[in-house]
Amino acid sequence: MTFKELGLNDQLLDGLAAMGFEKATPIQEEAIPVILKEKDLIACAQTGTGKTAAFLLPILHNLTNTTSASIDALILVPTRELAVQIDQNLEGFSYFANVSSLAIYGGRSGESFNQEKKALTTGANIVVATPGRLIAHLNLGYVKISELKYLILDEADRMLDMGFVNDLLKIIGYLPKKRQTLLFSATMPPKIRTFSKRILTAPEQITFAVSKPAEGIEQMVYLVQDENKAKLLQVLLGPKKGKGERILIFSSTKAAVSKIAKSLRSTGLSVGEIHSDFDQKIREETLRMYKGGRIEVLVATDILSRGIDVKDISLVVNYDVPSDGEDYIHRIGRTARADTDGIAITLVNRKDERKFQGVERLMERKIPKSPLPPIIQEREDKLASMPRRGGNSRHGGGNNRGGYNKNSKKPFNRNKGRNFERR
Repeated sequence: MTFKELGLNDQLLDGLAAMGFEKATPIQEEAIPVILKEKDLIACAQTGTGKTAAFLLPILHNLTNTTSASIDALILVPTRELAVQIDQNLEGFSYFANVSSLAIYGGRSGESFNQEKKALTTGANIVVATPGRLIAHLNLGYVKISELKYLILDEADRMLDMGFVNDLLKIIGYLPKKRQTLLFSATMPPKIRTFSKRILTAPEQITFAVSKPAEGIEQMVYLVQDENKAKLLQVLLGPKKGKGERILIFSSTKAAVSKIAKSLRSTGLSVGEIHSDFDQKIREETLRMYKGGRIEVLVATDILSRGIDVKDISLVVNYDVPSDGEDYIHRIGRTARADTDGIAITLVNRKDERKFQGVERLMERKIPKSPLPPIIQEREDKLASMPRRGGNSRHGGGNNRGGYNKNSKKPFNRNKGRNFERR
């Protein structure tokens, strides 16, 4: 179905045409008519399916000729990066429409706070905000929000996982009770349904393919100890150097992000890194360089698993197994977007084996275990046989259980899958 068939106004159609968009995705086809009918909505769809446009377009359609001097729509998001991304989408979609927007998030200068205050006082039509930053403004009493018409919670599951429940309820307490509320999420655990009952009224529900990665993602696993992960990554990415491919690496800790980036830079790769300790300006500039192709590899914490929309990411690497299966879905969902293909590699050590089995159960499939490159297998064998204090082997006694070794009593099947190095 085309956007014209969905009944969007000419100003939006001109903006969509300029951006090269003509046909709606399935979530857009179903969500836009519901929103245009002014009904509350719970929409659940996997990452990369076009959820952002599904709620932005009908709101922009309604606001094109009916904006007020107050804030008309509030979009709450879990991360700064997602706030920036949605605001950028707003700029494109509303290029020919008379609708203003503002992204509000922390990590910037005091001058940025003053600029946000001015916009919140004079009334930006659409505000995209992280909960904590918005509360800082609300507490000062000048936010013009009494005439708000639309509340949108994007990545609602992530916000609840990050502990924003009380912040969200506090913000909602400032809003008029008569409003249209839209809740968009990639997953729909029981806590989301419980929360939705508190803030939505007789909502319509739309659900698409929950907790399943895009079909175009080839998933692979390397069973490797922590001591050998950095070297394995160097071997796997070596053939990619200078070929213009975009590679995204996720780590669960900020300390590991810096170590991974340093290791890869030593091989001549151009590498950027992003985590919450970096100043927001640095994070935004790093992301711009990555999108522009000046950085080949971006290493990040889960702060980017839901807050980045970059085309043509060919490879996503999980340096470690994420603590939650849904985070795995979001991490690898950064590749193979918009019906393209991509590769997702996960490095699994012994202690994370059970955790990864939980990921596989969530997806209802087993991921092929790829054979290690010979140089890495040699290091694994040597590591497994190293003695430790007390005369036992390095990992758990004389049976070599700690190393991924061919002599282990619990060998892994290395005959499945393909070696990424040979691709």
